Amino acid sequence: MSFQNPKTFLSPDFIIRAAAQKWELEGVKALRHQVFVQEQGIFEQDDRDEIDPIALPLAAISTFAAEADQVVGTVRIHEESPRIWRGSRLAVAHSHRRMGRLGAELIRLAVCTAHGRGCDRFLAQVQLQNVTLFKRLRWTPLREISVYGVPHMEMQADLNFYPPIPDPFAGWKTLSPRKRVG
Repeated sequence: MSFQNPKTFLSPDFIIRAAAQKWELEGVKALRHQVFVQEQGIFEQDDRDEIDPIALPLAAISTFAAEADQVVGTVRIHEESPRIWRGSRLAVAHSHRRMGRLGAELIRLAVCTAHGRGCDRFLAQVQLQNVTLFKRLRWTPLREISVYGVPHMEMQADLNFYPPIPDPFAGWKTLSPRKRVG
């Protein structure tokens, strides 16, 4: 039997849910800083803005020995105006992007949560390299825009594809494609 180095081990199991515990919220903040400040350079010091105090942060959490371990993905949602919701700051840790499903699972939780809270229209400003993913997830491109000097596509989710969920804190567990059997 061979053992992997724990520093290179990537759990195939993830919990997708609203972030609530202090360590989860700190993990969301750290991941957003890593992606939007350090990696992409969109912001100089911090990506937090006036939306953060009213937004609901969602997280993809890796597991270790079946226990929640580390935030490896995030997105935030908020009600922009009555019944119109937005998702923003979608980020997946560089180490977990090759898993392929985390962004889609976070998008699913985001739209289903808003739908469960009375959303009639769900929008997001999507970086152009991610438009194909959103189209596969039944989103419609509306118009190309620039956000913080970066090209984005304003997109709208097809709510018929996203059943409402009442409790995003319950979330769900998902497996990476490599672990699926049958």
